[in-house]
Amino acid sequence: MSKHSVDMREICNLYNNRLFHVAYCITRDHYLAQDVVQETLIKAYKKIDTVEDQEKLGAWLSAIATRTAIDFVRKERRTNERIAVCTDLEKCLERTHLDAGQEAEVNILQEQIYTYVDSLSPEQKRVFLLKIRYGLKEREIADILHLNPNTVKTKLYRVRKQLREMLKDRYSA
Repeated sequence: MSKHSVDMREICNLYNNRLFHVAYCITRDHYLAQDVVQETLIKAYKKIDTVEDQEKLGAWLSAIATRTAIDFVRKERRTNERIAVCTDLEKCLERTHLDAGQEAEVNILQEQIYTYVDSLSPEQKRVFLLKIRYGLKEREIADILHLNPNTVKTKLYRVRKQLREMLKDRYSA
């Protein structure tokens, strides 16, 4: 089928509602679905001469719309995640209103925790940092370090218990 034998205006009229429905079912957003339809029609126009069977045009367009909508949703999700990370980072970077004594206390506590973490065995340190810094689950940590999941749970329990004892001793004195 050549581009000359296909009137894109006619294709738009025939398939616009169908493509919008496909896009909306995936994006759940009216405006995003409209963008998907537009992008789908642009992609279709560029590749229209690859369609051999006019009967399959609707299915072909629907497949393009589906893939395009999924791409749009993924891109939207990544953008929203980046915005959320930036917002969280800005909150973290905002200066908290601590007086000099409170700030010194926090700094001392942080230093003690870092010293404690540095004193751990290399394996305990890896397990603890994978859990705390990266938020991994015990099963994920076990897979990464090639350990039994119960071993990971035990190591985390012991590290937390020792850390609690250290903090309890500090603040009960």
